Amino acid sequence: MAEKSDGLTGAAKSMTSKAAQAAGKVADKAEKLMEPPVPGAPGSEPPSLEEPTEPREPLPPKPDQGAPDRRTPTGADTDVPAEAMGQQGAYLTTAQGARLRDTDHSLKAGPRGPTLLQDHHLREKVMHFDHERIPERVVHARGAGAHGVFEGYGAADDLCRAAFLGKGVETPVFVRFSTVLGSRGSADTVRDTRGFATKFYTAEGTFDLVGNNMPVFFIQDGIKFPDIVHAAKPHPDREIPQAQSAHDTFWDFVSLHTEAQHHTMWNMSDRGIPRSYRTMEGFGVHTFRLVNAEGATTLVKFHWKPRLGVHSLTWEEAQMLNGIDPDFHRRDLYDAIEAGAFPQWELGIQAFPDTPEQTFEGIDLLDPTKFVPEEIAPVQPIGLMTLNANPTNFFAESEQVAFHVGHLPPGIDVTDDPLLQARLFSYLDTQLNRFGSANFGQIPINRPHAPVNDMLRDGYMQQGVHAGAAPYRPNSLDGGCPFHAGTDTAFLDVPVQVPAASKVREAPASFADHFSQARLFWRSMTTVEQEHIVRAYTFELGKCYEQAVKERQLRALAAIDADLCAQVALGLGLPAPAPDATEVLDMDPSPALSQVGRSWPLDGRTVGIVVDADGDLEGVDAARRAVLAAGMVPLVIAARGGEVGGTTVQRTFLTARSVEYDAVLVAGAPAPAPDAMPLRDAKSGADSTGALDPRVVLLLSEAWRHAKAIGAWGAGREALGALGIEADQPGVALGDDVDAVVADLFEAMGLHRAWERFMVEA
Repeated sequence: MAEKSDGLTGAAKSMTSKAAQAAGKVADKAEKLMEPPVPGAPGSEPPSLEEPTEPREPLPPKPDQGAPDRRTPTGADTDVPAEAMGQQGAYLTTAQGARLRDTDHSLKAGPRGPTLLQDHHLREKVMHFDHERIPERVVHARGAGAHGVFEGYGAADDLCRAAFLGKGVETPVFVRFSTVLGSRGSADTVRDTRGFATKFYTAEGTFDLVGNNMPVFFIQDGIKFPDIVHAAKPHPDREIPQAQSAHDTFWDFVSLHTEAQHHTMWNMSDRGIPRSYRTMEGFGVHTFRLVNAEGATTLVKFHWKPRLGVHSLTWEEAQMLNGIDPDFHRRDLYDAIEAGAFPQWELGIQAFPDTPEQTFEGIDLLDPTKFVPEEIAPVQPIGLMTLNANPTNFFAESEQVAFHVGHLPPGIDVTDDPLLQARLFSYLDTQLNRFGSANFGQIPINRPHAPVNDMLRDGYMQQGVHAGAAPYRPNSLDGGCPFHAGTDTAFLDVPVQVPAASKVREAPASFADHFSQARLFWRSMTTVEQEHIVRAYTFELGKCYEQAVKERQLRALAAIDADLCAQVALGLGLPAPAPDATEVLDMDPSPALSQVGRSWPLDGRTVGIVVDADGDLEGVDAARRAVLAAGMVPLVIAARGGEVGGTTVQRTFLTARSVEYDAVLVAGAPAPAPDAMPLRDAKSGADSTGALDPRVVLLLSEAWRHAKAIGAWGAGREALGALGIEADQPGVALGDDVDAVVADLFEAMGLHRAWERFMVEA
């Protein structure tokens, strides 16, 4: 009776059920389309399988891409849309706009004849190709940039008259992160200092804050800059090693020129191998002078504080990534922005009285090899920077952006720091060499967002069309324009008293202490961070050929800390020298320097989810959605590509490696797949329990060794148990409830690593 009451036969009901299932699948697929896509798509729309033949206009930029503000060469705003700055029209043309019917064949005397000299299209195409490259930067050649916005807090109003720091004022920015030593083709995750350069397009003129991810530098005087760069770069005879300091010339220089020891200590710490550009601090390095509306001055040091905290790679992770993904840092930055996990940094200042001595608590503020601990001069937040758009064209933006420490707005001035003074001289020479013209400021990424009336004329690549007859002052032919500004709006060179002194090539006595702050840094580290420093020194010096260089650097370490010296000497197989009579101050440690002990947001992190296509897939989709909801990227890892249980697989056991993930969830215990053989995949040679795919064993063992958070439920618990990973161990989340496991995993990830695991290994 029940069957007849709804008027449906069993067959009809079966068909209706199938239709409902199909509808459910459609709904699921529609819901998936609503989810944030895994970042990395190369174009703004999916390509067709066959080559497109129907003419159409160029595709628009991807949603995550930005571009330089559409300004004239003299700073005026325009209504030109971003798309108009790129290629136009549906058809291939010459550089002059003439349409072409063929660009695959040169013009020849018959199909097998010689190419004709009259082939102007060939000439133009090859000529332009031959000149596509410009000289790379001597330092900071390897870099990546992004667009964003800076919003002032108004907290600096009493100290600085610069309008962009005012409360609620939004200023466009472009930031370029970089390594120092490597060429453009080098890897991202080398041990090196990182550049952190920010171009503020303020309404009062461009401000370039050109800093690093370390607050101190190798040298005190800019005249030594060619020396440190020559020493750190590859040896000039063989051009090796590339993008690293583990070689004789570097350690020869820093062991002799001991003012470099403090920066070297930072480089050997975890700060030398950041997890991400998004988890780097930035520093202006030098002391600057702020001027307020009344003309009063304050000395400051600039700091960028990442909202995600300061985190690093382990040395083994960095070495693996150099081969597996040498673009790791730029990929991480661009993928995070594309996924909507916009990186943020607070700009802060340490403020000091502008006294004639220009010192604070005994620290010479003009010495770029010294920093001021935050415990005695807290960092005061004055604004927030958000990076929210990737470049549309890497060359036009990241490669052509040109910084200069002399690009200063009213309210910010330089000091007598001898390294800063030399940088003021050097940057313009660098841009002239790279761009071949003094007009580099007219390139779109460099154009100011303030009116420009500079009386500078002509030259290579002049893009402005200047009117008038009198590019000089004073004049009457152009109505007297341009006029001098009043002191209320003009840039002010602060009239600081210059001391009456003899001309000398000397350093002040306050620059003579080269070891006290290096000792402060060492003693501010936790035990595990100190162990990483020991390993770094041992590795770097172990790569040197000359025994004298190693022994000399050990003397420098002995002056910093006897235990540090002894441990490095042990690794090198050399006796630890006794410290000489150099007086080293015992300064209080600065806990703010340590990366250990706090919890941070997880935005933009990556979680690998290992699944067994033949096992229980319940909970996989819930875990994946939880990762997405937390602002992170889930990557499903399976034996083969395609879909598993309706979920798209992003990585296979062949393509996956632990260093790509900040944490791993194990949703099954996959048996060895058909391609799990060393001939097909060398990773299959890893030790295995026999029941698990050896690539999964390797992935989990590496994640464990690198102290990453690991979670599992169901059969995944058995997989971890077979490897000796149990619930009571640090950073491990096990259970039967997927939601609880994921929540525990997220909590462990907030600490960045399960640091206790390193302690056990040590």
